[in-house]
Amino acid sequence: MGIVPLAKALELAQEYDLDLVEVAANARPPVCKLMDYGKFKYESAMKAREARKNQAHTVIKEMKLRPKIDPHDYDTKKGHVVRFLKQGDKVKITIMFRGREQSRPELGYRLLQRLAEDVQDLGFVESNPKQDGRNMIMVLGPHKKKTEAMAEARQAQEARKAEAKAHPGRSQNAADADADVDVDADVPTEAPAEEHAEA
Repeated sequence: MGIVPLAKALELAQEYDLDLVEVAANARPPVCKLMDYGKFKYESAMKAREARKNQAHTVIKEMKLRPKIDPHDYDTKKGHVVRFLKQGDKVKITIMFRGREQSRPELGYRLLQRLAEDVQDLGFVESNPKQDGRNMIMVLGPHKKKTEAMAEARQAQEARKAEAKAHPGRSQNAADADADVDVDADVPTEAPAEEHAEA
């Protein structure tokens, strides 16, 4: 539009029912724009909200183990570590030594190595096992970035919602039961009764 006096710019803004917004105050002459300021603020807020939604916060989860852990307990704790790594979080594994266990740090080291091998397809050893007083600590990092894990979780959730919309108020068991009823409906049930009547 070029350089116009302030009064003319305000007149134009009023004519088109828009706002006169100063874009670059330090420029000579100052640069202004005709726009719907309310709509501009709303769009800016939505962009900021979307950016925050896609932003990943690095979280370090902690799992505590004992050197003489029961196999079932180990499987449970390993399951938690797997879940954390799938979500894209780092996991700090702490082995707690008590009493005479402190004289056998190799037990804790072997346990940490075993856990690292069990989850190597999901994560890697970011910080090797090291003794810290009564504890031995190791940090596992995920192969998948947090943003990728969040995107996959969102896609899975949308797929579940689409499935629920396609079959509202119907569980998988109900669908299986309906399928069984349809199969049985094809079999004639009254024919044998007629045969008995004729005999």
